[in-house]
Amino acid sequence: MSSVRFEVLREIYNKKPIFVDKIERRSEIFGENVFNQAAMRQYVSEEAYQNIKNATEFGKKIERKQADHIAIGMKNWAVAKGATHYTHWFQPLTGATAEKHEAFFSVSDDHIPLEKFDGEQLVQQEPDAASFPSGGNRNMFEARGYTAWDPTSPAFIYNGTLCIPTIFVSYTGEALDTKTPLLKALNAIDEAATEVAKYFDKAVERVNATLGWEQEFFLLDKTLVHARPDLLLAGRTLLGHVAVEGQHLGDHYFGSIPDRVIGFLRELEIECMRLGIPVKTRHNEVAPNQFELAPIHEEANRAVDHNSLIMDVMDKIADKHQFKVLFHEKPFQGVNGSGKHNNWSLTTNEGVNLLSPGSTPMKNLQFLTFFINTIKAVHDYEELLRASVATAGNDHRLGSNEAPPAIISVFIGDQLTKVLDELEGVSKGKLSPQEKTELKLNVIGKIPDVLLDNTDRNRTSAFAFTGSKFEFRAVGAKSNCGSAMTVLNTIVAKQLHDFKKEVDALIDKKGLKKDEAIFNILREYIKASKKIRFEGDGYSVDWVQEAKRRGLSHHSIVPEALKVLLQKKTATLYKEMKVFNEAEIKARYEIELLDYARKLHIESQVLYEMAHNMVIPAALRYQNVLIENVQGLKEVFGATYRELGTEQLNLIEHIANSVKEIRKKLLLMNTEAEKAKKITDVQKCAEAYGYRVKAYTIQIRELCDGLERIVADDFWPLLKFRELLFSK
Repeated sequence: MSSVRFEVLREIYNKKPIFVDKIERRSEIFGENVFNQAAMRQYVSEEAYQNIKNATEFGKKIERKQADHIAIGMKNWAVAKGATHYTHWFQPLTGATAEKHEAFFSVSDDHIPLEKFDGEQLVQQEPDAASFPSGGNRNMFEARGYTAWDPTSPAFIYNGTLCIPTIFVSYTGEALDTKTPLLKALNAIDEAATEVAKYFDKAVERVNATLGWEQEFFLLDKTLVHARPDLLLAGRTLLGHVAVEGQHLGDHYFGSIPDRVIGFLRELEIECMRLGIPVKTRHNEVAPNQFELAPIHEEANRAVDHNSLIMDVMDKIADKHQFKVLFHEKPFQGVNGSGKHNNWSLTTNEGVNLLSPGSTPMKNLQFLTFFINTIKAVHDYEELLRASVATAGNDHRLGSNEAPPAIISVFIGDQLTKVLDELEGVSKGKLSPQEKTELKLNVIGKIPDVLLDNTDRNRTSAFAFTGSKFEFRAVGAKSNCGSAMTVLNTIVAKQLHDFKKEVDALIDKKGLKKDEAIFNILREYIKASKKIRFEGDGYSVDWVQEAKRRGLSHHSIVPEALKVLLQKKTATLYKEMKVFNEAEIKARYEIELLDYARKLHIESQVLYEMAHNMVIPAALRYQNVLIENVQGLKEVFGATYRELGTEQLNLIEHIANSVKEIRKKLLLMNTEAEKAKKITDVQKCAEAYGYRVKAYTIQIRELCDGLERIVADDFWPLLKFRELLFSK
């Protein structure tokens, strides 16, 4: 082992766990740093409180006068808790969160110091938007951007600052963030689902989309990360041979959590409780040094905010514990990557889960209605759903034996498949009394019993039904949940809207009863969406061929996946559902392609430096030792040295050939990267990186990893996978 690697590892082994002194009851501190209903009751008037409640529950506008009262109450609450600043906390199209802090401190006209915060400061701010991605929605000299308060997601205090969740839009009103379109999609699903839910319960006033994310991540000692340029700059290892033992034994999954990690998780969970993030589950994941956190399911907008917030909190607390969190989808080749499984459902204002069966045939018909419509939506817009999870990091993960493939399919299990098959066989038009009885009692009535034995998951399916929700497993660990949730809620809203029109038409024009009309439409949907359902092994070569035969898309890299954004069908969908205009769609298309190209360019340059400045010199130093050894054999044994030094001579030749090939590939990679960088067409630029530059990075990695296996351990300058993944 090289001296540098030895010193790095010695430093790690000397570190001790850091534990929070007092383990507080989670229920006692939950939400204490959130301006929630309890805080509002104490700090704002009843009229102002009702204004916020109406805005949150029914989307009504907050009166300007009440905004001033709310702002004063919010400021008094925050200052009483030690806050000195406030910020409009938003989620630009960088994938991270953003904030600009302003002090409450001000000076009056007569020079009296005071704490000031009013309704205007609460409702809107004007941060400089010039450096945020816009995809051509404004010129560089048009730097105005506006943040506007989202009262549906409560303000919170973090690190002495009052954080106010906001949307972020351009001067001309286009969305420059993930929250704005998500709120529009959630409004669309609320309207469409409420109308359909009224078929079964006239009292339903609104429907909320719910989300429960499962955040996977790797946790490495900070010293290890700083010793690897690729981890530091690209977030993943660009070089490195798989360790002899990776996850082969399966002993890490659900195993005992290391003490240092427990110390980090305890402090993280306490901070989450104070911020109102209902984290409930923690465990070791499959790969060494990989873990997972999951909360109780929440309303989707709040859940997305909480996931964005927790990623930032994790980074800060990890730093205190001398850790670095890796959110990259595939930081280590050959072991499991990290996803962010999105568990999605729909819930009425009365707390009824529309994707959960009930105790009566009518409740089960309600379940089937939303269940089948969701499958139909995924079938009709599978390319758009695939595009929602298209990132450079996720390209490495999808289909890599721990994540679903890049082919979108729906898994529902054998028993529910039989239910749908029986529904498909129902006769068209009016049903006889006998048919109705048979259908309701023997098919629909038995669904709760069916689901008791049908809760297994198909990990090779991108979109799986898991008993009372759908699990969208293709979302990447680093992604903002808002992108996938915007697409999913939009397409289901569109589908439910169309369903309502078709059912009403059968009732009004054909004279069918409500149940008969619903059965007729569901029957047609089952037939029309059959090709998206798949119960087998998504990793198999046979499935790739079968999916192609069915006409399902298989976009393996980002530039392929994002082309759907330019389709007329996409523009029509978003316009009808009032989620995006065409300028916003095009902007996102360009931003995501540029982000992909830039990340691959960075990776190529980091790889160039590592191979040229670290791998090749190490190989040559070892080669020189071998040459000296052969020369020594020649001096001692004369003409017979060749026979005695056969292995050394073979190694010398192998190293020489590998170094030659690496240098050749590095030059070709850089040439292609420079060509790609100059391409002005974003699609062609991204394709040049995805097809040509990326191909050379793979080849260079294989050559370098081959040298890692033969160069003596004490010459190799980079920490190896066994040290990165098994150092506690």
